[in-house]
Amino acid sequence: MKLKVVLICLLTIGFLSSCNSKKQVVHSKHKIQPTEKKVVAAKEKSNSAEKILEPKPTIATSTVEYINTYKDVAMKEMREFKIPASITLAQGIVESTSGNSELTKRSNNHFGIKCHKGWEGDHTFHDDDEKGECFRVYKDPMNSYRDHSLFLTTRSRYSNLFTLNAGDYVGWAQGLSEAGYATDRRYPAKLIALIEKFDLHKYDAEVLGIPFVKVENVSMVQHIVIKGDTLYNISKRYGLTVEELKKINELGSSDISIGQALSITK
Repeated sequence: MKLKVVLICLLTIGFLSSCNSKKQVVHSKHKIQPTEKKVVAAKEKSNSAEKILEPKPTIATSTVEYINTYKDVAMKEMREFKIPASITLAQGIVESTSGNSELTKRSNNHFGIKCHKGWEGDHTFHDDDEKGECFRVYKDPMNSYRDHSLFLTTRSRYSNLFTLNAGDYVGWAQGLSEAGYATDRRYPAKLIALIEKFDLHKYDAEVLGIPFVKVENVSMVQHIVIKGDTLYNISKRYGLTVEELKKINELGSSDISIGQALSITK
């Protein structure tokens, strides 16, 4: 009888201990919670993406900011290379859309200078006159300004520009177009309009040490007719059409005379 009781007790103890061991194994599986970290990472990624989507400034505000940012380097380049600061700034505004163009943002190329033969620096490809053209890449925008100066001073086709009177932004605007710097026929008119709208020629005056006088409501750009001039070749020189030139000067015909002053901008 005693032996029977002992056997029952042993069987009961064995059964209870096996149940406890099974419960411990099941409990240990629930300690691993890998999903929480994934949720946190996803939230962080979402927040960082939202920070990138910031509103862009308007072009007008950006142009003023662009001038304030680069006027000093433009004057520095003028002192060293004799290129009017007004021209450098106006070209930078046009070529880079005041620093907002896609090409400028990824390459710091403010003057649309293409790779050309002999360029050994970094480069990128961008659609311009043709698809996938090679453009220079700079680590710093200041390097772009210096390369712009070197580009103009080391190429013979721009040599005539350096014979102009200091600060002659009108002559420079015309000369750049004639030398083939840009294919846009209105390039000179765009540069001149920007220079006069934002008074960029005051930086030329500062470098030259002369007073800057702003003339209100008077055309600052005129062409004096010389022998051989026609409305056609004058309009072509300044990136205008004959009809635009006639309209600006209120001409009823195409007749012009030597010594006549023609306004080029309104």
